[in-house]
Amino acid sequence: MNDDSLAGALREQLDRLLAGECTPAVVRQIERGGDSAALWAQLVDSGFLDAMVPESAGGAGLSLAEAFELFVVEGRHALPLPMAHTMFVRALLERAGLGAPPGPIAIASRTRWAADGGLSCPGVPFGLVAEWVATDHPNGWLLLPVQAAERRDTGVHGSQRADLHWAAVPPDSLGARQHVAWAEAGAALAAAQLAGTMQRVLELSVAFVNQREQFGRPLGKFQAVQHQLAVMAEQVTAAHVAARIGCSGTGPEPVPLRAAMAKARASEAATLAATIAHAVHGAIGVTAEFDLQLYTRRLHEGRADFGAEQHWQRVLGHALLSSGADSTLDFMRRELIPPNPEIAP
Repeated sequence: MNDDSLAGALREQLDRLLAGECTPAVVRQIERGGDSAALWAQLVDSGFLDAMVPESAGGAGLSLAEAFELFVVEGRHALPLPMAHTMFVRALLERAGLGAPPGPIAIASRTRWAADGGLSCPGVPFGLVAEWVATDHPNGWLLLPVQAAERRDTGVHGSQRADLHWAAVPPDSLGARQHVAWAEAGAALAAAQLAGTMQRVLELSVAFVNQREQFGRPLGKFQAVQHQLAVMAEQVTAAHVAARIGCSGTGPEPVPLRAAMAKARASEAATLAATIAHAVHGAIGVTAEFDLQLYTRRLHEGRADFGAEQHWQRVLGHALLSSGADSTLDFMRRELIPPNPEIAP
């Protein structure tokens, strides 16, 4: 089996696994504070968490580009656990010669260091269900045990984010003296997850308007509704292409400016996709009993994780102005458009 077919086979296997084990009912149960151990055990047993670990260490040896569709599948099924984060960090732990601890690993969006040696990570994605958090450090990076932290939920309905605070770096933390662009890595993973979530939102919207009738015919027969769905489909496709570029490359880490472009475009599309989806669903789409809100809530939350579109657009703008490129197109060709071998099909 070649690398392309391996990545495709893994994508199909993960899709089947999550379709059976990560149903909307399971997602709701975990969001209400229910036990996530059974679902996590399924991911552990499946071997997907080591997909980016080298084959010599027992993994599948996928690059970030080859693992991209796995992140998309995660978003498509609204997985309430940090699979992509754990996959990425496990690959970095192996590279640093460190063994991966058991349990879900989240990546901190932001880290604040206090003068007394304490640190805080506000709004950590999956912070309520993670057992470890990876974060930047002046001398490299750290993997911190959540058990040693003060953990507070954000108060947002169904959110898996949490604010974490450590009075000091715990002695059982793991550390590596290697630089990792955590913000860009988190942005690339979040863009891929957003792309998958948007695909599911589009599918739910198309199915709804073809079933729901108004004035004696399906909503999908009205030209105004068709136009809105066409706009959504355009945004979903653009986000998927951008996210794929954000995860391009031959190694486990993204190219920073490509990740910036991916998150900027995916975050922009997420707002539009969620707005159109709720417009065509009407008031029923926001109800807790309806599945749509499981996904659109993630679009709004994921849009802000690791920086919203305005943040990354500023990053790209500064890079363009300081690049010395003759034109914006030249800058894009040089910095944002990867050669074909760096994009997994």
